[in-house]
Amino acid sequence: MSPTPPASKPPARAPFRTIVRAAIPSADELDEDGWARLDGIVVDALARRSSGERRRLRLFVRVVGALALLRYGRPLTGLDAERSRRLLETLERSRFLLLRRGVWAVRTLAFMGYYGQPAVQKALGYGAQAGGWSARRRGDA
Repeated sequence: MSPTPPASKPPARAPFRTIVRAAIPSADELDEDGWARLDGIVVDALARRSSGERRRLRLFVRVVGALALLRYGRPLTGLDAERSRRLLETLERSRFLLLRRGVWAVRTLAFMGYYGQPAVQKALGYGAQAGGWSARRRGDA
């Protein structure tokens, strides 16, 4: 079995960034370097997934875009944060399991990309260590 080819970019960058902003309001404070780090974290995570999973994720982002167009008459990237958030909340309560799973997949990637950044962790006071609490007590933190 050949290794999975790396993903080269996050799923549909502009719509994905709209989803990130809806899921994490403080993401609006990211500068281009922060967005580049977020994209890198997401790309690395997606590189470990199968091509089928990456394809389904891209399809889900397109579906969300189409639903935004149907519901609000504008593309996902044209929605304000509140409408984007409401759309995601509606989808996470959908009777369709695939839509609920899709919301949690993109939200998980958004959280990983945002909260996985050292600058964000530092700003939040996050100080987890690989050695656990004993490392913090020893002062390795």
